[in-house]
Amino acid sequence: MDEILYEVDGRVGIITLNRPEVANAQNSELLDALDATWSRAAADEDVKVILLKANGKHFSAGHDLRDRWPAPKEITLEWIYSAETRRYLEYTLRWRNVPKPTIAAVQGKCIAGGLMLCWPCDLIVAAENAEFSDPVVHMGIGGVEYHGHTWELGPRKAKEILFTGRAVTAEEAEKVGMVNKVVPLDQLGSEALELAQRIARMPSFGLRQAKRAVNQSLDVQGFYAAIQSVFDIHETGHGNALSVTGYPILTKLDAMKEHLKEQ
Repeated sequence: MDEILYEVDGRVGIITLNRPEVANAQNSELLDALDATWSRAAADEDVKVILLKANGKHFSAGHDLRDRWPAPKEITLEWIYSAETRRYLEYTLRWRNVPKPTIAAVQGKCIAGGLMLCWPCDLIVAAENAEFSDPVVHMGIGGVEYHGHTWELGPRKAKEILFTGRAVTAEEAEKVGMVNKVVPLDQLGSEALELAQRIARMPSFGLRQAKRAVNQSLDVQGFYAAIQSVFDIHETGHGNALSVTGYPILTKLDAMKEHLKEQ
């Protein structure tokens, strides 16, 4: 089964995460295929808007912790830094800067690395049951690699969800401006596609200019530099864990799993 699906509906390119059996957890193969599909949609002259969605109950459970790693004695911070720079920093920034409007349709759980799939999109449509969380402080890490938290939620709300690991509901996310629209679960696909098709009726060059204007304004405020510098802060978490446990995360994974069950 293909882990990433792609189709074109009118002028809308639809990218679908297709690992529902593991709540669309992201292994290396999925992320590589996703990046290739983003590039395909960006280059498709028939596509004016890109819609990212997911099959199954949940948008994404984040990084697949069963993904292949070197043997523990071979894991180094240099190896981690190189791998994460490519798949977590370069990919997400590239998706964010695709010169076409992008929309994420989110249902169910969107955990940690799942945020790194929807936050780079220009708009987010959420089902009423959507929940957004980043509980990796349990693992001794200060947040996922793409630090959209402060920009998406504001500083105090960002600190709250990181310090507590609690989930933000779709309604709460809409109130702080992280989500554009909340819809019933059974209408998520149709509402997101309708929004994409409405945008696709606008002139391509005008859409490109509008997106560039907003993104450039954020970059002037420090977004791009902050994303890169906080990525380095993230990597110090791995370095600390390696020095303490010999593994890239502190041994709090069981505590995090229990915490997620309680949400």
